[in-house]
Amino acid sequence: MSALIAFWNLENLFAPEGFPAREPWIAKAMQKDLKGWSETLFKRKIAQLGSIIVRMKDGAGPDILGVCEVENRFALQALADQLNQGLPARNYQLVHVDSARDQRGIDTAFLFDANQFTAKMDELFSHWVMRQTGTRDITQITFVAPSGKQLVMLANHWPSRSSSTGDGAEYSSGFRATAGETLAYWHGRIREMKGDSVAVIALGDFNDEPFDPSITIHAQGLRDRGDITRTKSARFYNLSWEYLTAMTQDRKGNQRLLNGTLYFGSDASLFDQILISSGLLTGKSGWRTVDGSARIEAYPPMVSHRVGEGPIRFGLPSGDVAENVNLDGYSDHFPVSVRIEEV
Repeated sequence: MSALIAFWNLENLFAPEGFPAREPWIAKAMQKDLKGWSETLFKRKIAQLGSIIVRMKDGAGPDILGVCEVENRFALQALADQLNQGLPARNYQLVHVDSARDQRGIDTAFLFDANQFTAKMDELFSHWVMRQTGTRDITQITFVAPSGKQLVMLANHWPSRSSSTGDGAEYSSGFRATAGETLAYWHGRIREMKGDSVAVIALGDFNDEPFDPSITIHAQGLRDRGDITRTKSARFYNLSWEYLTAMTQDRKGNQRLLNGTLYFGSDASLFDQILISSGLLTGKSGWRTVDGSARIEAYPPMVSHRVGEGPIRFGLPSGDVAENVNLDGYSDHFPVSVRIEEV
């Protein structure tokens, strides 16, 4: 069995304005941003996201898709329904824990093909990243293939670099260090419970680069495969180093260089990463990553060539649809993916 594992920051996938089941504190916090976020815009956003996801795995769609920046189960189910309609061979279902800790109420979650994997709901955990103000949880779930082989996955969305001080990256670095420590702690606990060779994939929007201390020191996400396979400690191999110089095609078919998964102006950042345990490098877990398969999923319609080669965002109206929403946009992040196979 071969599977495509992917991740995408969906950029503020909220249910429509006035959604009756919205928690009051989210309605208050997001009142300005969601003003004008109509049912029509919501459905357009879902359609745009779905049009990209169905392209993955040569048009078959991912087997497991980790996501972040989704408000609730309603919004996630709408996306799953869109995908199941576009890919009749798939049966996408949800793994979602509604978190009340993020200041905007956005969650991490998974969509998975129930024809290919079973989600062990008794092994669904939401790990709280402690900090002074609200933050996102890390969602952990165990997936099981028909063969019985297990795959433990953790969806991450670490604290952002924004701050009122103007020096967001430095001011908030400690928050992401804490998130990295949290991930490393649970990686170690997973290995204690399931053995050192267990297949673990931690993926997400880490809001830091692959070389930042939160990744390399605190989460133990390293660049050298040998550093992972030669030790019995809980270390990850960071696949994002393999797609650091990814290529895409523009609308005319010309090859373009991608330096990141999101852009601030013309500056690229590689915040969306996939970390794998040693068992996925050695094959001792029963799974092995396919060499050279880690990539940025950037398709021509979603790539902007105005400034850099960044993704075309969809946006939120914030009261002004014409100015703040691009109906031909998708997200402010590119998806990332890797193929794994049973051995």
